[in-house]
Amino acid sequence: MNPTDWGIWSLLPLLATLVLAFVTRSALIAMLLGVFVGTLMLGAAPGVGLNQLFQSSLGNEDFIWICEIVLLIGVLFELFRKAGVLGELARRFSGGNKSRRGVELTTWGMGFVIVDDYFSPLLSGAVMRPMSDRAAIPREKLAFILDSTTASVCILVPFTAWGAYVASLIAAQAGPVADVEQGLAVFVSAIPYNFYPILMLLFTLLVCAGIIPDFGPMRTAERRVRETGQLIRPGAKPLADSGDEDVISEATNSGSSLVLDLLVPVGLLLTIGTWTLVATGSVKIVEAFLLADTYLIAVLAMRGKFNSVAELADLLVDGAKGVTAALLIVALAYALNAVTNQLGAADVIIERFSESLNANTLVALTFLITAAISFATGTSWGAYAMMMPVALPVAFELTSAELGPLVYQTVAAVAGGGIFGDHASPVSDTTVLSSVGAGSDHIDHVVTQLPYALVVAGLTMVLYLWI
Repeated sequence: MNPTDWGIWSLLPLLATLVLAFVTRSALIAMLLGVFVGTLMLGAAPGVGLNQLFQSSLGNEDFIWICEIVLLIGVLFELFRKAGVLGELARRFSGGNKSRRGVELTTWGMGFVIVDDYFSPLLSGAVMRPMSDRAAIPREKLAFILDSTTASVCILVPFTAWGAYVASLIAAQAGPVADVEQGLAVFVSAIPYNFYPILMLLFTLLVCAGIIPDFGPMRTAERRVRETGQLIRPGAKPLADSGDEDVISEATNSGSSLVLDLLVPVGLLLTIGTWTLVATGSVKIVEAFLLADTYLIAVLAMRGKFNSVAELADLLVDGAKGVTAALLIVALAYALNAVTNQLGAADVIIERFSESLNANTLVALTFLITAAISFATGTSWGAYAMMMPVALPVAFELTSAELGPLVYQTVAAVAGGGIFGDHASPVSDTTVLSSVGAGSDHIDHVVTQLPYALVVAGLTMVLYLWI
C-alpha cells in the first residue's frame, strides 16, 4: 500500500473512528471501520488492504509482547478467583469501614507504587476491582483513576525507561546538550514545568477526595450506580470478565491466605519489575507476570485446588477468554496507528503549526501539537520522536543555545503533550489496558474520561501562555 498526500484528510480514519465510537458505543466496529477507511485511502482493494495491513502492523514483537501481558493478567485474575483472593478481599471489605472515597484514594496511591504504564493499570485493577465493586464505584471511574496514574507518574520519574528515552531524544538535537547524561539533566530540570501530568494527578486526587465533583458523562455513570446499582452501562462490553457477583461465596471455606495468595505474587511482580529495571534499564513485565502466575499455579496445585491437568487447562482458557475483547481492541489500535502513520497524519499536524513557533507561542503550541499527534496516533513515544526535533532546535535558536527556562518548558511541553494522547486517546494501549484492569467498556471509559483530560489540558495551555 503506497501512501498518498491526503493533507488534512489523513486524519479521516481517526475522525471516523471517534464519531462512530461515540455514536455506536462499539469500539470494535468503530475501529474496524476506521481501519477500513484508511486502507481505501491508501489505495488498497477492499479486503486485500485489511489483510495486508493486519499482517504488517500485527506481525511484530511489540504487538506480541503486549498480547502476552494481557493474556498473563487474564490468567492471574482467574488464579486470584480460584484461590478465593477476590472473594476474601470483598468479604473483608464488606465487613470493614473502608469508604468508597478510601477505595478511590487507595487506587490513586497505587499508581505511585507501581511505576509502569502497562504494569500499573493491570495489577492495580486486578487488586482493587473487587473493593471498587463493593464500594459501588462505576467501572468507568475506576478506569479513569487507573489511567490517570500510569503514564502521568512515569513521565515525572526520571530514572525509568521514559526518562532515558526522552533524554536520548534531547541529546540527539545537539545544541548545548552533548550527551544523554546532560539530556537527562535537562529532562529533570523540565519536570517542574510538566504541567499536564502534575495537574492530572492533582485533579484526580481532588476528584477521589470528593473536593471536585464529577461532571459530564462521569456524573451520569455515578448517577446510574446510585439509582440502579449497575456498575457498567446496560449493553456495555467490558474488556475483562465482570462476573464478580459470586466472589464472596467463592471465598467461603476456600482456605485462601491473602499473604500467600495475594501479597506474595504481588511482591514477586514488584520485586522482579524493580530488579530488572535497575539491572537492565527496562521492566521485564512478561517475565514478572509469568513468574507470579507460575507461583500461584504451584501453590494451588499443592493445596489440591486442581483435580486434574485438564482443570488447570480450563482455567488458563477462561483467563484468556476474559481478555479476548481487549486483545481485539489492542490489535485494531495497532492497525489504526499504522494506517494513520502511513497516511502521514502526524506530519500534517506538524506542517500546519510549526511555522507559528516563536518565542511567544513556542511552549503552548508545542504542547498543543504534541497532544494532537499523540491523540491521533495513540502513542506518546512516537509523538516525542516527531516533535522533539521540531520544537527543541527552535528553543535553542531563540535562547542562543543557552539552557534555561524556555528550553526546559519546551521539553516539558513535548513530554506533557504526549501524556495527553497516551491518557485520552481511544487507540492508546495504556487507555485500553486501563479498561482491561477496571473491567470497563472501552468507549465508556474514553467518553467519561475525555472531558476531564480536556479540562486539564486547557489549564495546561493557560499556564504555558501565562508563564
